Amino acid sequence: MKTTCEIMVQRVLPAIRAEIARVIISEHGRSQQEAAEVLGLSRAAVSQYLSEKRGAEVNFSEDTYKEIRNFTFELLAGMSPKDEVAGMCNICKYVQKSGWLNRNEPDAEQCILCGEPESN
Repeated sequence: MKTTCEIMVQRVLPAIRAEIARVIISEHGRSQQEAAEVLGLSRAAVSQYLSEKRGAEVNFSEDTYKEIRNFTFELLAGMSPKDEVAGMCNICKYVQKSGWLNRNEPDAEQCILCGEPESN
Protein backbone atom coordinates (compact mmCIF):
# COMPACT_ATOMS: atom_id res chain seq x y z
CA MET A 1 0.00 0.00 0.00
CA LYS A 2 1.28 3.45 -0.90
CA THR A 3 0.48 6.49 1.19
CA THR A 4 -1.18 9.51 -0.38
CA CYS A 5 2.08 11.44 -0.12
CA GLU A 6 4.01 8.68 -1.92
CA ILE A 7 1.51 8.75 -4.79
CA MET A 8 1.57 12.51 -5.00
CA VAL A 9 5.38 12.70 -4.91
CA GLN A 10 5.90 9.93 -7.47
CA ARG A 11 3.18 10.90 -9.94
CA VAL A 12 1.88 14.41 -9.32
CA LEU A 13 4.93 16.42 -8.25
CA PRO A 14 6.79 15.66 -11.50
CA ALA A 15 3.73 16.79 -13.47
CA ILE A 16 3.53 20.03 -11.45
CA ARG A 17 7.21 20.68 -12.08
CA ALA A 18 6.76 19.93 -15.79
CA GLU A 19 3.91 22.41 -16.06
CA ILE A 20 5.82 25.08 -14.14
CA ALA A 21 8.78 24.60 -16.51
CA ARG A 22 6.48 24.90 -19.53
CA VAL A 23 4.90 28.08 -18.16
CA ILE A 24 8.28 29.65 -17.35
CA ILE A 25 9.55 28.98 -20.86
CA SER A 26 6.47 29.41 -23.05
CA GLU A 27 4.55 32.12 -21.20
CA HIS A 28 7.44 34.04 -19.66
CA GLY A 29 10.04 33.63 -22.42
CA ARG A 30 12.74 32.24 -20.17
CA SER A 31 15.36 29.64 -21.06
CA GLN A 32 15.56 26.05 -19.86
CA GLN A 33 18.53 27.06 -17.72
CA GLU A 34 16.50 29.84 -16.07
CA ALA A 35 13.60 27.43 -15.46
CA ALA A 36 16.04 24.96 -13.92
CA GLU A 37 17.41 27.62 -11.60
CA VAL A 38 13.93 28.70 -10.47
CA LEU A 39 12.92 25.08 -9.82
CA GLY A 40 16.24 24.05 -8.26
CA LEU A 41 16.74 21.38 -10.92
CA SER A 42 19.31 20.60 -13.57
CA ARG A 43 18.74 21.84 -17.12
CA ALA A 44 18.66 18.18 -18.16
CA ALA A 45 15.75 17.53 -15.78
CA VAL A 46 13.85 20.48 -17.25
CA SER A 47 14.53 19.10 -20.72
CA GLN A 48 13.04 15.76 -19.68
CA TYR A 49 9.95 17.50 -18.31
CA LEU A 50 9.50 19.44 -21.54
CA SER A 51 9.94 16.34 -23.71
CA GLU A 52 7.41 14.49 -21.51
CA LYS A 53 9.91 11.86 -20.37
CA ARG A 54 8.95 12.90 -16.83
CA GLY A 55 5.70 14.16 -15.41
CA ALA A 56 3.48 13.52 -18.42
CA GLU A 57 0.86 11.21 -16.94
CA VAL A 58 -1.30 13.70 -15.03
CA ASN A 59 -4.00 15.85 -16.59
CA PHE A 60 -4.89 18.72 -14.29
CA SER A 61 -8.21 20.50 -13.87
CA GLU A 62 -8.45 24.03 -15.27
CA ASP A 63 -8.42 25.39 -11.71
CA THR A 64 -5.17 23.54 -11.06
CA TYR A 65 -3.60 24.90 -14.27
CA LYS A 66 -4.63 28.39 -13.18
CA GLU A 67 -3.11 27.83 -9.74
CA ILE A 68 0.13 26.60 -11.34
CA ARG A 69 0.30 29.70 -13.58
CA ASN A 70 -0.29 32.01 -10.60
CA PHE A 71 2.31 30.18 -8.54
CA THR A 72 4.82 30.35 -11.41
CA PHE A 73 4.35 34.12 -11.66
CA GLU A 74 5.02 34.40 -7.91
CA LEU A 75 8.07 32.13 -8.19
CA LEU A 76 9.54 34.34 -10.90
CA ALA A 77 8.86 37.46 -8.83
CA GLY A 78 10.76 35.90 -5.91
CA MET A 79 9.46 34.00 -2.92
CA SER A 80 10.84 32.82 0.37
CA PRO A 81 11.60 29.08 0.60
CA LYS A 82 8.72 28.73 3.06
CA ASP A 83 6.29 30.35 0.60
CA GLU A 84 7.59 28.12 -2.21
CA VAL A 85 6.80 25.02 -0.15
CA ALA A 86 3.37 26.37 0.78
CA GLY A 87 2.64 27.10 -2.88
CA MET A 88 3.58 23.59 -3.99
CA CYS A 89 1.48 22.11 -1.20
CA ASN A 90 -1.46 24.24 -2.24
CA ILE A 91 -1.23 22.95 -5.82
CA CYS A 92 -1.11 19.39 -4.49
CA LYS A 93 -4.31 20.15 -2.56
CA TYR A 94 -5.98 21.40 -5.74
CA VAL A 95 -5.06 18.16 -7.50
CA GLN A 96 -6.58 16.13 -4.68
CA LYS A 97 -9.68 18.33 -4.59
CA SER A 98 -10.13 17.95 -8.36
CA GLY A 99 -10.73 14.22 -7.90
CA TRP A 100 -7.57 13.09 -9.67
CA LEU A 101 -6.52 10.94 -6.72
CA ASN A 102 -9.89 9.16 -6.51
CA ARG A 103 -9.96 8.50 -10.27
CA ASN A 104 -6.39 7.24 -10.54
CA GLU A 105 -5.76 5.67 -7.14
CA PRO A 106 -9.22 4.68 -5.83
CA ASP A 107 -7.84 2.98 -2.71
CA ALA A 108 -5.93 6.08 -1.61
CA GLU A 109 -7.47 8.52 0.80
CA GLN A 110 -7.23 12.29 0.85
CA CYS A 111 -4.21 13.51 2.80
CA ILE A 112 -5.19 14.10 6.40
CA LEU A 113 -2.43 16.65 6.89
CA CYS A 114 -3.19 18.90 3.95
CA GLY A 115 -6.78 19.90 4.53
CA GLU A 116 -8.46 22.15 2.01
CA PRO A 117 -6.57 24.28 -0.52
CA GLU A 118 -6.17 27.95 0.30
CA SER A 119 -8.30 30.23 -1.81
CA ASN A 120 -6.72 33.22 -3.52
